[in-house]
Amino acid sequence: MAKIFRMPEISANATHAVLQSWVRQVGDAVSAGDAIAEIETDKALVEVNVDEDGTLARVLAKAGDEVPVGAPIAVVVGRGEADIDIDALLAGHRIDAGGTANGDADCAANDSIRIDAAATSATAHGRVFASPLARRLAAAQGIALETLRGSGPNGRIVKRDVDAAADAAGRQPAGSGGIVPARVPAAPPAAASTTLPDGVEAIPHTGMRRAIAQRLAHSKSTVPHFYLDASCRVDRLIALRAEINASGATKVSLNDFVVKAVAMALRQVPQMNVTWSDEALHRHAHADVAVAVSTDTGLLTPVIRHADDLTLSALSTRIAGLATRARAGRLLQTELEGGSFTVSNLGMYGTESFSAILNPPQSAILAVGAATPQPVVVDGALAVGTLMRCTLSVDHRAIDGALAAQWLKAFEQLVENPLSILV
Repeated sequence: MAKIFRMPEISANATHAVLQSWVRQVGDAVSAGDAIAEIETDKALVEVNVDEDGTLARVLAKAGDEVPVGAPIAVVVGRGEADIDIDALLAGHRIDAGGTANGDADCAANDSIRIDAAATSATAHGRVFASPLARRLAAAQGIALETLRGSGPNGRIVKRDVDAAADAAGRQPAGSGGIVPARVPAAPPAAASTTLPDGVEAIPHTGMRRAIAQRLAHSKSTVPHFYLDASCRVDRLIALRAEINASGATKVSLNDFVVKAVAMALRQVPQMNVTWSDEALHRHAHADVAVAVSTDTGLLTPVIRHADDLTLSALSTRIAGLATRARAGRLLQTELEGGSFTVSNLGMYGTESFSAILNPPQSAILAVGAATPQPVVVDGALAVGTLMRCTLSVDHRAIDGALAAQWLKAFEQLVENPLSILV
């Protein structure tokens, strides 16, 4: 059976993604699980994989194209179906040979071309099945998806169903005015109209850089941040780390201890382990902690699942592996999703303190500075100790100041008594 592969909605609320490269060429045989293309998201390179054996019969976008989410990018036919008229099939599916949808093509999933045309209920077991575009358009026009019958594959609600409901209610159909349809191809950025001064080079934004900028600007302008500082005495932690590394069994970093302490503090203060949505506050049973990794293309935050359950050595191995693949652009999208808390450490650059911007829907991020010798008072006498400055950024919608202070105190106690981290 021939199958159309569409540009997936890999990142939440994404409208476009860049088709970075074709891994296979037209005419290549593919097996279930094989990658046929690489997609550049705002966070990483993600592979598009086939789920059945077949042959890559047609590509509908070029490498480097910015493609709308849900737009067709390729056709794969089953083994022994090489004589299928691809042009006729695309025409029957209202897609021209160049990959442009002539009608409603907002279904983000990869669809079999042989689709049951009968509309079925879009609701199953209380869940509404709708394409991302249909959800956005329905929300913008105040249409309850539960009241619609989907005409897409398997009864999925698609754009035309929302348009029909809007027409019936006397509203403006999606795409005919104030709402911009997601299927319109993105125009390339216009060339700068002014001549740059000598010595100045214009470097076009990548899709990832643009998305990072939009996400952080949105966070800083819409999320009410507040900040708490703590100076943690880490002499004992540094000594314990040196002892562990000297044993030769494993090598751990200061940041490994920090991430483990963050996860354990989230377990001790579970009210901090939350994410925000407009409908509800979501409390998480496990501490899934994101770790900021600097790469040549931008900042990535892979997530350590169940960090509170991992041993320090296992956590260290997990962080190192994710960081290596992040810098190579080989993270899976699932490794970049979720988490309620992020750790961002700039201490290795000598930065003593800084404030980090929240990554919604996460509710907190800890900015970790360098561990430096500082004057301290011990038993009434002046001494020298090693202090690590940490700044906690918090979403005030989800977490109040007293709760954040309670968590920061728990974190500080763990760091200053590092043997408790190993228990």
